[in-house]
Amino acid sequence: MQLGMIGLGRMGGNMTRRLLKNGHQLVVHDRNASNVSALTGEGALGADSLESLVQQLQAPRAVWIMVPAGPPTEDTVVALSKLLQAGDTIIDGGNSFYKDDVRRAEMLAPHGIHYLDCGTSGGIWGEQRGYCLMVGGATEAFTRLEPIFATLAPGGSGIPPVPGRETMEGLTKTAELGYLHCGPSGAGHYVKMVHNGIEYGLMQAYAEGFDIMRGASSENLPKGLSYNLNLADIAELWRRGSVVSSWLLDLTANALSTDGKLSGYTGFVEDSGEGRWTIQAALEEGVGAEVLATALFTRFRSRQEHTFAEKMLSAMRKGFGGHIEQPTEQKVKQGL
Repeated sequence: MQLGMIGLGRMGGNMTRRLLKNGHQLVVHDRNASNVSALTGEGALGADSLESLVQQLQAPRAVWIMVPAGPPTEDTVVALSKLLQAGDTIIDGGNSFYKDDVRRAEMLAPHGIHYLDCGTSGGIWGEQRGYCLMVGGATEAFTRLEPIFATLAPGGSGIPPVPGRETMEGLTKTAELGYLHCGPSGAGHYVKMVHNGIEYGLMQAYAEGFDIMRGASSENLPKGLSYNLNLADIAELWRRGSVVSSWLLDLTANALSTDGKLSGYTGFVEDSGEGRWTIQAALEEGVGAEVLATALFTRFRSRQEHTFAEKMLSAMRKGFGGHIEQPTEQKVKQGL
């Protein structure tokens, strides 16, 4: 299947590679010409402008946007709305706010252009592992582009469905393959928003737990009640048979095995927005979210003082998303 990809960074570039390896034709564009050159060298067709990208696609066209949320995405959607035709589809695979998706879909509807919001989880490992995809928008557009979603998704991954699932009504088979049409416009990014809010809470729990174990060797503890624990070994232990095993724990174990003191991290922990939006949604719905709110506020505090737990959060973020801490001087310039 043919697809245009705009934005060839850590995620967009690897998604393009996964699609190319599985027989899809990609027309790619990025503000950085070297990113385009790298992908054309791997079989994609390059475009030096949005106009060129659209011209190389056959109707009905599909264009996937993988650029930062906010103005970059908004500007790209507006520009494409003037280039595409009725029947074409724009897919926003970034981390846009779901209410913006609803507005954009309404803006494009009079032109007959479909808009799909696609929450995408998988980080820098997605090229090999596949991406978990949460899609919102018109069923018609989702169905037409399902070969794209099926290729990007991890598939069954050797994980059997929950027992009894096959006999339950109203469940969707694609969920077992790693992609799902969640509902109308905004639903995909809404689900991804909550996914990331939960992620904050899980990461915070691991970080605090390992910080407590690190503190078990404190000189302030009574004699005979202090322990010099090997955190790398404990993380590796918990990966096997423990009820707290997860990919985040895998990343934690990897970070501790290479740098037991996490000296390569300051503990300055960014947030990408979804955690804030999750708390906002909880407030609007009147739903309690104590753990997720605390995890978010802890990230805010980390920018003023740093603990071992925050270093662990930074290590996990680098592990799954390739997020690099900003140099101290850059933080000062930005007022962080």
